[in-house]
Amino acid sequence: MISDNLVELHGLTVAFDGVKVLHGIDLTVRRGEAIGLVGESGCGKSVTWLAALGLLPGKATVAGSVRVDGQEILGGPRTVLESVRGKRIAMIFQDPSSSLNPVICIGRQITEALVIHRALTGKAAKAEALRLMDMVGIPDARRRFDLFPHEFSGGQCQRLMIAMALAGEPDLLVADEPTTALDATIQAQILDLLIELRKETGMATIFISHDLGAVSQVCERACVMYAGRIVEQGTIAALFDNPRHPYTRGLFDAIPRLDGPRERLIPIPGTVPHPRDLPEGCAFSPRCSHAAADCRSGRPNLSAMDDGRLLSCFHPVGHPAGLMQAAESRIQEAVS
Repeated sequence: MISDNLVELHGLTVAFDGVKVLHGIDLTVRRGEAIGLVGESGCGKSVTWLAALGLLPGKATVAGSVRVDGQEILGGPRTVLESVRGKRIAMIFQDPSSSLNPVICIGRQITEALVIHRALTGKAAKAEALRLMDMVGIPDARRRFDLFPHEFSGGQCQRLMIAMALAGEPDLLVADEPTTALDATIQAQILDLLIELRKETGMATIFISHDLGAVSQVCERACVMYAGRIVEQGTIAALFDNPRHPYTRGLFDAIPRLDGPRERLIPIPGTVPHPRDLPEGCAFSPRCSHAAADCRSGRPNLSAMDDGRLLSCFHPVGHPAGLMQAAESRIQEAVS
């Protein structure tokens, strides 16, 4: 019997030159679901999946467990990892210009992925490459098959990266801030494309972003990360209706409103601490207005709450009446 769990991360840690940057990530991805990873830059969102796929540089020390359909891939034979990377799990990045080869035409780059992952060659590979280009919305694909990356716009290059990721027919697509370098209109188009592709193919999606509006559009569940740990995890409805961790609440408070009276934003003071300078207790305590003595001396575990969410906080906050409507309004305005 095939399990509903596609990928399972348990106790995943990463260290660079002895400095730990990821502190025991536990995350289960079920087949066909979409999960958002949110948080400020430097929280460990991208490192989590680069580590899982063996894409970190040699100086990185990775430990823990990464299972795909129950098979351990972390620390196993390279052949096992290569059979998963691109074929079972594909990853796209926020800057397609750094991922596409500038001296190889687009058609060849897509067909090379088809050769590696599906053993297609010749006319069959070209026909499938053209189908993928059409699928991701590249107009006049046949004429543009032999063009180079610089002859496409930024949004089209991102679409081509998605086409290359789909070449292996993956079970899971990891999208690492795929809309960051694009203007608002193109961002919306890429989000719509990811949603439509998930419906058509049934693949699961990990959407890495600092944009809560985008996450609310694409995902069913979200994990909030801070300083290399997951601090809150739950359904989109639960997190948006009642964020319990002060950091999650701070992310919502920092979303600007585009209508009504001008309001001063409530910023989160300070910055994400450097991995070498983490405080003794909760990593967020120096920036948290709710921090108490126990927050500075001890570190809360990620524990299950009554509503099914996971939370790592000694002093959770509630959502005052009426704030949910304001948050929803801000999200909708930000993505419209």
